[in-house]
Amino acid sequence: MTLDLPLIWAGIIAVAVLMYVMLDGFDLGVGILFPFAGSPQERDIMMDSVAPVWDGNETWLVLGGGGLLAAFPFAYAALMPALYIPVLLMLMALILRGVAFEFRLRGRRRGKRFWTAAFAAGSIAATVAQGFVLGGFIQGITLADGRFAGGRFDWLTPYTLLVAVGLVAGYALLGACWLIWKTEDELHGRARRWAWISAAATAGLLAAVSLATLFVHPRVASRWGFDGGSFDLERLFLLSPIPVVGLAGLALLVIGLRRRSHGWPFLGAFLVFLSGYLGLAVGFFPNIVPYDMTFRQAASADNALGFMLVGVLILLPAILGYTAWVYWVFRGKVSADAGYH
Repeated sequence: MTLDLPLIWAGIIAVAVLMYVMLDGFDLGVGILFPFAGSPQERDIMMDSVAPVWDGNETWLVLGGGGLLAAFPFAYAALMPALYIPVLLMLMALILRGVAFEFRLRGRRRGKRFWTAAFAAGSIAATVAQGFVLGGFIQGITLADGRFAGGRFDWLTPYTLLVAVGLVAGYALLGACWLIWKTEDELHGRARRWAWISAAATAGLLAAVSLATLFVHPRVASRWGFDGGSFDLERLFLLSPIPVVGLAGLALLVIGLRRRSHGWPFLGAFLVFLSGYLGLAVGFFPNIVPYDMTFRQAASADNALGFMLVGVLILLPAILGYTAWVYWVFRGKVSADAGYH
């Protein structure tokens, strides 16, 4: 029995992207919520809550991007010219955010205000850029002979703008639920209010994006059972667990907020994101460059994939173990007199 190496690598990259969205999503969400904090002291606590984990969360972005280049070079060569501008904007925003994170802790009064604004701006800009990348990917890449043949601003459409706004709301929801889990007193109560607002916005925008995605490309609608005005009820039934997971996550989130739970809202927000991620994946799989290049067409040679897989089998457990250990060590609440400086 031989391993299906392209499929394995497609799974690895899919998991890496999902882990990045889930984990870096909440600390980007904390930055998005920064302007709404009640005081500089609350912002200190917000930043302390993500200080031990934020840089480790971005490891998954490196694994996803590096894995795409190494395992699926033809896809990388087609996608990057199509999405150069939002990808570069995202990277510059993440750099700004990282610099602001470190400098804010050491800045004087005027400098601290500047780096506070830079941290919030970097978080929002990175999220919007990721939304444009995601939206541009979903709506499809124009290819000719396996190469990008579209325009440099194909990624900028009303649909991608809708996805970007939805991602800002979703990351804000993750950030608010993280703060509910990790903070106390007034900030904890403020985070609950943020969670209610962002949950309503996320639910509405996720529904709007899901509906708009059915019209973005006929293959997406066909995959979900909507084909030429007819409905394939059997296919809808087979895929129904995906929206059910999203509805269950939303219900868990609402119930957790009503019962003033500390951890359940965060889990509910995760399930909402998982449902959205799976729903989008169903629309274009097995294409890795929607909708004209499959992951098998884009894959490197099997000997290269096998060689890299050995390294991943060593590296991935280490990343997972380190991530679990850090979250366990810093599992407690964060307060003004017991930060993670």
